[in-house]
Amino acid sequence: MRTRTWRDGDGTLTVGGTAGAREVPLRIAASYRSRTRGLLGRDGIDGALLLTPAGSVHTFRMRFAIDVAYLDRKFTVLAVRTMKPGRLGLPRLRSRHVVEAEAGAMERWGVRPGVRLELRALGTSWGKSAPGTP
Repeated sequence: MRTRTWRDGDGTLTVGGTAGAREVPLRIAASYRSRTRGLLGRDGIDGALLLTPAGSVHTFRMRFAIDVAYLDRKFTVLAVRTMKPGRLGLPRLRSRHVVEAEAGAMERWGVRPGVRLELRALGTSWGKSAPGTP
């Protein structure tokens, strides 16, 4: 399997199939510094934040509740949790990526366990295969 190199930057998170796909603005936090900062000091977020690599998160010093989706290597959602400020999330053994958004957003977008997400960054996409590809 090819190793993916992630970089801090912007992208798009796509949830759902081609008929009812929902695209969400995505901020990618791949460096140690940006993963550590995460959503700290913000009053909200428009879209979502991808922390990679990540297997758990915390909400200490956060100003608002967040939804957290734990993803495996293939971007399949393992679990979704809503976390209030001041909490420590349990690590997920198979989790390689974490997506954070404002509380309630994951339900609106249709993100739930078993759903496979597609992530696009810097002209590259990972996750769902395009129709007709193996």
